[in-house]
Amino acid sequence: MERPFPTVAVVGLGTMGAGVAVAVAKSGRRVLGIEADADAAGRALARIEETTAHAVQRERLTAEERTALLALITVGDRLDAAAGADLVIEELPEQLELKREVFAELDRICPPETVLATGTTALSVTRIAAATARPERVLGLHFFNPVHTMKLVEVVRTVLTSPQAAEDAAAFARDLGKEPVAAGDRAGFIVNGLLFAYLNQAAAMFESRYATREDIDAAMRLGCGLPMGPLALLDLIGIDTARTVLEAMYEQSKDRLHAPAPILGQLASAGLLGRKSGRGFYTYEAPGSSKVVAEAAAEAGTRIAGRTVASIGVCGSGTMATGIVEVFAKAGLPVLLAARSQEKADRAKAQLAKSLERSVSRGRLAAEARDAALELVTPTGSYADLAGVDLVVEAVAEDLEVKRELFAALDKVVKPGAVLATTTSSLPVISCATATSRPQDVIGMHFFNPAPAMKLVEVVSTVLTAPDVTATVLELCAKVKKHAVECGDRAGFIVNALLFPYLNDAVRMLQEHYATVDDIDTAMKLGCGYPMGPFELLDVVGLDVSLTIEQVLHQEFREPGLAAAPLLEHLVAAGCLGRKTGRGFRDHARR
Repeated sequence: MERPFPTVAVVGLGTMGAGVAVAVAKSGRRVLGIEADADAAGRALARIEETTAHAVQRERLTAEERTALLALITVGDRLDAAAGADLVIEELPEQLELKREVFAELDRICPPETVLATGTTALSVTRIAAATARPERVLGLHFFNPVHTMKLVEVVRTVLTSPQAAEDAAAFARDLGKEPVAAGDRAGFIVNGLLFAYLNQAAAMFESRYATREDIDAAMRLGCGLPMGPLALLDLIGIDTARTVLEAMYEQSKDRLHAPAPILGQLASAGLLGRKSGRGFYTYEAPGSSKVVAEAAAEAGTRIAGRTVASIGVCGSGTMATGIVEVFAKAGLPVLLAARSQEKADRAKAQLAKSLERSVSRGRLAAEARDAALELVTPTGSYADLAGVDLVVEAVAEDLEVKRELFAALDKVVKPGAVLATTTSSLPVISCATATSRPQDVIGMHFFNPAPAMKLVEVVSTVLTAPDVTATVLELCAKVKKHAVECGDRAGFIVNALLFPYLNDAVRMLQEHYATVDDIDTAMKLGCGYPMGPFELLDVVGLDVSLTIEQVLHQEFREPGLAAAPLLEHLVAAGCLGRKTGRGFRDHARR
């Protein structure tokens, strides 16, 4: 089969354009690089020579390959050169009128069969195509930066793009060693359409002083396994760029969640654009540097000391309860494992023994440490045995009435001054606290599953939580080697409040037939470095659990954009709950 597009013109040779030109030349194609003037063309060629020289130094290219590659690239300052191309890729600044003017000129210059592609990240491909007399031969080819390492290319079709042009563009991307995904023409396409709404919510969360920038970023890195926290990522992308993308998304969707958070406009107006200016949400060593400079902290008041925690009780016998017991026991703390019956408690300790044994067999834990941890755990079928512990962690079913009944029972048996903590991931901590006569001693301590492996704990203080109780839990987290992040008592805390709207947006994208399950998952993994795509994650978490969290978020914030996607509701109603039932967004029974 003949390779598509043997000669490719790249208009605009900035960082992205130069990267695309090199990737195309590496595939053995002839590249016509086009810049605005002779000086810009000279700088562009020097940039390409420098980047390919670095590739040789890093052994990504041999010297012979570099020589052959450079021989395929011609750089000039005349748009007329595009007449000799089979495909033109435009990589100009994100200005709609500029792109439309260039496409109108390319339409005049290029033969009718030439395909014209825009590299826009957020602008309407349809409006760009409308500047030509060949909209069926116009599409989007959205590469990701840096081009030499990022495998993803979004192939964006308008309602007029011919299927053959889209197929040829996808084949071209595959021939470059990239993974193409098909997307329709709406602001942000797949990746930015999902990513920027999440980034915007994180900015708004910081702006409301709900949590610190460090805690927001740490929560998403450690709680979701993301390569970067959202505020650090905004600084990397550029505050002005993020605001432009969000404005384009809002213009199309009119969804208030896409309206740029005011802090983005304030930072942009002040010239605080992120890494490129040396300061954004964080302050950097110099413009363009990735090294964060520690800022002078506000003058601290007297540090509050926590209460002494020498013994712990854990209520529950499920996976989460057993994992939390393991965390405390491995840290050398005596633990009472309290369940509704002695049989359930004994069974939970047996599960703990199996988990510890697996760690020994994998070389992660010494046999002596296993034995010491087990020795510290006492199973009991009576909550009355918790009378003397210093801190109790509740890890029972995610049902508010069940939790309130348990807290009322604990209130009657646990000694005064003991801390009572709930592991809820979505219910109001204050509702657990008000089931007791000591709401000042109640706090959220949200571990992530599996508790022994996941480093994050969200420490959730209510309006009534005593400061020394918060200090106690922070000190305990440090003792058991967990990374604590502080936040207030509102739906979703940090992680779920940012994660589940993103997952819900992905479901909406699917129900609107905008892109497939596989393309959306591939796009987010390759485009953002996420460990799992949104549908993979939904099937693991459970669609019923996800729906409940979405409903809690919508109920609390009353934001229309947070309403659960109807497709999610329908799948749950049909009993398609994900991996646990064998079918969710994918059919796991056939795999």
